[in-house]
Amino acid sequence: MGFLPPDDPFLINTTIGNLPIQLRWYGIFIVGGAMLAAWIASRRAERRGFDPEDIWNQLMIGMVISIACARAYYVAFEWHRFADKPFLYIINPQNGGIAIHGALIGAIISGLIYTRWRKLPFWQWVDICMPTVLVAQAIGRFGNFFNQEAYGRAIEGGFPPFGVIINRPEQRLPPFDDPAKYPLDTTLFHATFLYEAVWNVIGFGLIMWLERRLRGWRRVGDLGALYAIWYGLGRFWVESFRTDSLCTNGVGGSCDGSFRAAQIASLALVAIGAAGLIYNHMRQARPAAEVESEYAEQARLAAEQAQAQQPPVTAAATAAPAEDAATADQSATPQG
Repeated sequence: MGFLPPDDPFLINTTIGNLPIQLRWYGIFIVGGAMLAAWIASRRAERRGFDPEDIWNQLMIGMVISIACARAYYVAFEWHRFADKPFLYIINPQNGGIAIHGALIGAIISGLIYTRWRKLPFWQWVDICMPTVLVAQAIGRFGNFFNQEAYGRAIEGGFPPFGVIINRPEQRLPPFDDPAKYPLDTTLFHATFLYEAVWNVIGFGLIMWLERRLRGWRRVGDLGALYAIWYGLGRFWVESFRTDSLCTNGVGGSCDGSFRAAQIASLALVAIGAAGLIYNHMRQARPAAEVESEYAEQARLAAEQAQAQQPPVTAAATAAPAEDAATADQSATPQG
């Protein structure tokens, strides 16, 4: 069974006068995934006593910083392709692409900046947001499907019995760009976008389940650590199928006999997550449920205090608008 993406990666591709109007499916899935993740995170934040608007504000900042870091990460590993290009060409994500590990670095940077600015507890913020990033990543991967990119090598031996068809010649990478050996309309490639999407959805559900089941055991920061471990393991596995990996065999080197950059970064994520869990529980930190309940109670009391300090609305203040309205009605009545 083959999944065949549409031939056109654009939902809208037209012009008004001399102005091009373009909307890619890729952008729809990236933004849609981020919006759904932010909505889930805002609900989680509100239950813990945070202002849900902070999630949406952070999203706006985080998207900009994450895209910039994702592009910088990609360019760094492909510098041989960009060294002689003008600056505007280098920073344009359409010229090559972006890398998710760079986006994660940007997300952490934006989180540090925003929580420091708003005086929010960073690690509680991490626990609220990072599990929902798995949702955004799962949905965003379908953008790769519509772009016919980030796919795996050709399936051999008939397993798995499903794959993705890459029928745009310009999207074929060596050695799979030979249509005589790998026909455009029938060759199945590993659907790595789907592997990672399913892995991430399972991870989100598992972390949400563990959050409820391990209330007494969990410490602040554990959910962020679990995200790092789960995503790192999954991405390390999926990357082994990819045909377009950023590699470490020198600048511009092939992956033959070298490590893939995403696999190294993924192993680092697993190590950081595991170390975080161990450290959290060795230092005998307070249970996360206790810390979160305390913060929610403080937020509730602060809101009540702020409401109590507002000046009361007097009878005279409420009567004045009514008198003004009555006067206006009288002036609008025709005079006989």
